[in-house]
Amino acid sequence: MTVVTAKRFILAEYHRLGELGFFEPHDRVELIRGEIVLLPKTTPLHSDCNANLLDSLVRLLGERAIVLGQKPIILRDDSEPQPDAVVARNRADNYLCSGPEPADILLLVEIADATLSYDRGKKISVYAEDGILDYWIFNLVDNCLEIYNDPYQDSRGRFGYRLKRIVLPNETVGILGFPEFSLDLSSIFPVQADVRSGECSTGA
Repeated sequence: MTVVTAKRFILAEYHRLGELGFFEPHDRVELIRGEIVLLPKTTPLHSDCNANLLDSLVRLLGERAIVLGQKPIILRDDSEPQPDAVVARNRADNYLCSGPEPADILLLVEIADATLSYDRGKKISVYAEDGILDYWIFNLVDNCLEIYNDPYQDSRGRFGYRLKRIVLPNETVGILGFPEFSLDLSSIFPVQADVRSGECSTGA
C-alpha cells in the first residue's frame, strides 16, 4: 500500500520559491506549519477596514510602538503568516531588516470576511502556540470584533485561547499594554451599503 504525503516546506525553501518566481506578483500567500496557503483576494470591505485600522492605530499610538500592515512575521522555521496589522515594540530598524518575532508583538490583527473560518481555526492555533498574547479578528461577516487572550494548550496538545470577548462596532476597546488609549471601532468598521434602503451603515 502506497502512502501519499504532502510536501512540507521550511522557511528557507519557501523564500527560495518566491525568488524563483513560483508565485504570481499579486498572489497573497503565506507559510503555515509547512503548508503554502493561497489566500483569496481582498474585498473592498476588507481593504477599507484595514486602511481605517492602520490609520487609527498610527494616530493613536504615535511613537509608543510600531504599526505594521500586512508584513510577514517570524513564528518558527515552518510558519510565516502575514497578518493584516501588527503593533510591535519599537526597534531601531523599524523591522526593515526582518519581521517581528512573538516577543516583539503587542497586538496581532486579522480582518476576516472570506477567511473567517481560517483565521478562527488554523491561524488561531498557530498564534496561540507561539504565545501571541493579544489576537483580534475584525469579523466583517457578523460585524463585530473578536478579542482572544491568554493562550494555552489543552490535554490533547491543541493550542487555543482561554478568553474570547466580543466588541460591537459602536463601542470602544482598549489595547493591551496601553491602558491610556481607547480605540473607537465606529471609525474602523467600513461603511456598508444597505441595498434595500439605499442608505449606508457601519453594521452597528
